[in-house]
Amino acid sequence: MKAISLFSGGLDSMLAIKLITDQGIDVTAVHIKTGFGGTKDVTDVLSQRARMAGADFRIVDVREEYIQKVLFTPKYGYGKNFNPCIDCHGYMFRIGKAVMEELGASFIFSGEVIGQRPMSQRHDAMKQVSALAEDKDEKLILRPLCAKLMEPTTPELEGWVDREKLLDISGRSRERQLELAASYGWEDYESPGGGCLLTEAHYSDRIREFIKYDEFTVADIDLLKFGRQFRLPDGAKLAVGRDQDDNAGLQAIQSDKYIPVRLPIAGPFSLLSAHASQSDKALAAKLAITYARSNPAEEYAVTVGDEMITVSPFAKKEEAQHYFFNAKQ
Repeated sequence: MKAISLFSGGLDSMLAIKLITDQGIDVTAVHIKTGFGGTKDVTDVLSQRARMAGADFRIVDVREEYIQKVLFTPKYGYGKNFNPCIDCHGYMFRIGKAVMEELGASFIFSGEVIGQRPMSQRHDAMKQVSALAEDKDEKLILRPLCAKLMEPTTPELEGWVDREKLLDISGRSRERQLELAASYGWEDYESPGGGCLLTEAHYSDRIREFIKYDEFTVADIDLLKFGRQFRLPDGAKLAVGRDQDDNAGLQAIQSDKYIPVRLPIAGPFSLLSAHASQSDKALAAKLAITYARSNPAEEYAVTVGDEMITVSPFAKKEEAQHYFFNAKQ
């Protein structure tokens, strides 16, 4: 018997896998990459955690399709921020079901718990998720951590899974999950309850500002994760790194939408809209050099794309902050 697990890498999804693999079922943990999971590549960590719980591991990259089909047109709307959680979960189950068919698996499950999250993990919301996942009649979606609080699914009714060995966890308390983790000797697991940038107000604000000026693409997912964000007078977007992690994140973006802004002295790496006007390019150079160890009394030759632009930094950073897209930065 084979099954597919939607796998976030958090403790709940690890425990769900353990409950199923302990029943002698082969599990493939599928991590669906929307791009909004965080700022670092955690592929190796996710793989290790899946294998710790007893599953094989696979990543499915859906970033472009997710933007086109889910992010901006959710049937059930958004949560507190830019998070279309119900539609997102339904979409992920549809992707998981496709992998299930590919691998010849019999059912799919997740680490969801009733009442844990206000939008997507209410009992009625889970039914909406099942409908979106086209699972209303088949009932192939199992939630092992709270299964005893829900109607039996096909895996339980058919005897593929022993319902008595599943759990009845509900609510936001993590006490039982932590006790189970300790009983398995697990120490390496992510703190539950977060992980999606779309639930964060700061990142959501960046998306809302961005789509007023430009079409949102895969490259923009990462651009908005890093650095100080500026909107220049002629409409160009500028991201200026704040530290080594920001610089590395921006440097890793490969897209024709943006050109690099490189400094002749130690300082931030920056990306600027490729369509920037000449005046926006000059301003971008001035802003970038302002955040380096520069002297306002000196001029610096800053490389913007394939152009060299000579500028002096602002005398005070407060002048540069005028171009932040909002006052929260």
